[in-house]
Amino acid sequence: MAEHKHGDMNTEVQEKTYVGFINFTKWSVIAILGLLVFLALFNS
Repeated sequence: MAEHKHGDMNTEVQEKTYVGFINFTKWSVIAILGLLVFLALFNS
């Protein structure tokens, strides 16, 4: 087996994926809240 060195792994791809997930979640929550406010205001 190959030797493992702690902290040597390249995590750039994982970090970009995480940031994308956080941004997607943030904008999804904002859109859902906006939709709920719209429905509440216009009694839909």
